[in-house]
Amino acid sequence: MEAVRDKTVVVTGAGGGIGAALAARFTAEGARVVVNDLDKEKADRTAAELGAIAIPGDASAIVPAAREALGGRIDIFCANAGVGTGGGPEAPDSDWDFAWDVNVMAHVRAARELIPEWLERGGGRFVATVSAAGLLTMIGSAPYSVTKHAAYAFAEWLSATYRHRGIDVHAICPQGVRTDMLSNTGSAGDLVLTAGAIEPAAVADALFDAITENRFLVLPHPEVAGYYAARAADPDRWLGGMNHLQRKLEAAGEAGA
Repeated sequence: MEAVRDKTVVVTGAGGGIGAALAARFTAEGARVVVNDLDKEKADRTAAELGAIAIPGDASAIVPAAREALGGRIDIFCANAGVGTGGGPEAPDSDWDFAWDVNVMAHVRAARELIPEWLERGGGRFVATVSAAGLLTMIGSAPYSVTKHAAYAFAEWLSATYRHRGIDVHAICPQGVRTDMLSNTGSAGDLVLTAGAIEPAAVADALFDAITENRFLVLPHPEVAGYYAARAADPDRWLGGMNHLQRKLEAAGEAGA
C-alpha cells in the first residue's frame, strides 16, 4: 500500500491486542514502526517479533523519543493506548482523571507535537482508536463512555480542521474485540460485547480498508452504523433500548448475588 510503504509509524498501547495487530499490519505493509507500551516487557516482545523499535513509557510523552528513533519524522501516529474504568458518578476522581488522561489527553498531547510539522510539510496521518462507546455508550462505565465520546470528538475536530491541508484522520470504533480489556469488562461486557467479539487483526484490516478509501470513520463491526443512525434519528427510543440492557445487567447481578 503506497500510503503506508516506507512511512514511519508510531503505535501506542502496542504491547498486545489492537495495538499489536496495528503494528503488525503496518510492518507487513513496509512501514518502519515504533511500538510503545507502558509495560516495557510487552513493548520489547512485540517489537522483537515484528522487527520494530520498542520505546516503552507513557503514551502522552512518546513523540520526541519516537521521532528521534525514526530518523527525525513521524508520518503516521496511532493513538491506540486506552483504559477502561467502570462505575458512574460515584467513581472516584482518580478513575475519571486516569480515563481522561489516557483516553483523551494523550491524543491531544500527541497532536500538539505532530500537527505543526505535518502542516509544514503538507501531510500526516492521525489514527485514534476510540470505541463504539464513543458513538453510542457503554452500560456500567461512565468514565469510559464519556472519555471515548471526547476522543471521537477530538478526532472529528482534527479532520474538520486540517483535512484540506493534507492531514488524514481516522477514528476506529469497534465493539467487542478479543483483548485483555474485553475480558476485564465483566458482566456488562458479557452482556453486550462478547458474543460479537472479533480478533484484533480484523480491526487492523478495517483500518487499512479506510486508509485505502480515504475514510474517516472505521467500523470493524458494520452494524454500529445502524445503531448510530438510530440513536440520532430517535434518541428516546434508543435510550429505552439501552436502559433495557441496563435492567438486564442489574437483574443478572441480583441473580448472581
